[in-house]
Amino acid sequence: MMLSQSILAGVRVLRTEARRNIAIVAPALNKASDPIQQLFLDKVREYKQKSAGGKLVDSNPEIERELKNELERVAKQYGSDGKTDMLKFPEFKFPDVKIDPISQGAN
Repeated sequence: MMLSQSILAGVRVLRTEARRNIAIVAPALNKASDPIQQLFLDKVREYKQKSAGGKLVDSNPEIERELKNELERVAKQYGSDGKTDMLKFPEFKFPDVKIDPISQGAN
């Protein structure tokens, strides 16, 4: 009797979870029916196309100049030598330290 009740409870939970998962995934698989959602998807796709080159999207010379000034300021603040690319993640090198094995003394 106890086993059948726990099985029924488990089936109810699985059915609820499956319904929730399908409800979340279904809109992503279909075309958006909501005009606001469709507009959002269109803008995301448009941004993806514009940002394909890896540069700033919809920038102008003033924004480019501001970016250059900020990068120079940060480089000066953190002691860059001018040759370091401040947009690149730093590479850390940890040399292998040779550890002497513990020698056991003769008894």
